[in-house]
Amino acid sequence: MKIIKINETENINNPHGVDAKKLHENENVQVVHLELKPGDKIIKHAAPIDVFFFVLEGSGIVEIGDESAKVSTGTLIDSPKNIAHGWQNNSDKNLRILVTKTPMPTREQSQKAVQSITNNKSRVN
Repeated sequence: MKIIKINETENINNPHGVDAKKLHENENVQVVHLELKPGDKIIKHAAPIDVFFFVLEGSGIVEIGDESAKVSTGTLIDSPKNIAHGWQNNSDKNLRILVTKTPMPTREQSQKAVQSITNNKSRVN
């Protein structure tokens, strides 16, 4: 049995600059815990894999394609592959999200996603 505790897991480097902790990974799936502090934003980007988000705590704005919605604790959001998604914590409390990516992204897919985020950031700034 493998037990993983969020508070004992190291942050992983990510282009969004938010707290991210990889909780699980195999050839079929990757699960990451994100924590966005008030004002944090994940710039919209597309992924070549299916992603779903589950809000563990707090509230924020999620964007999927051309749609956006305010979501809060206990909400699951589906983000189909190749559709851009992003997040914004516009509240005064932390927003904690469980991110599940399936199938597990390849190294090449991850590199392309990072490049997309970097390009989008330069357009925003």
